[in-house]
Amino acid sequence: MSEKDIRSNEEKLEKAIAILQPLVENTAIPRNIRRTVKETIDGLRDKSIGPGVRAANAIGVLEEISQDPNVPSYARVTIWNAISILEGIRE
Repeated sequence: MSEKDIRSNEEKLEKAIAILQPLVENTAIPRNIRRTVKETIDGLRDKSIGPGVRAANAIGVLEEISQDPNVPSYARVTIWNAISILEGIRE
């Protein structure tokens, strides 16, 4: 993998984190959802794992969260936006 690809993947991870971060700080979202999003962000920042694996793990968790009926619709759209960015990451 080229240096450019690695940099591009890291930029996508950071963009997804920036999209998800407001959900962690929004008290209108249920606490368990905020906690799971925070844990997902922490996983995206874990440099000991490759970017493709981090993205795949996050996508799995975020897709599950997006199905939760307690998630407000605006938060669901935000989660989908983050998922679409993460899907563009290649190992």
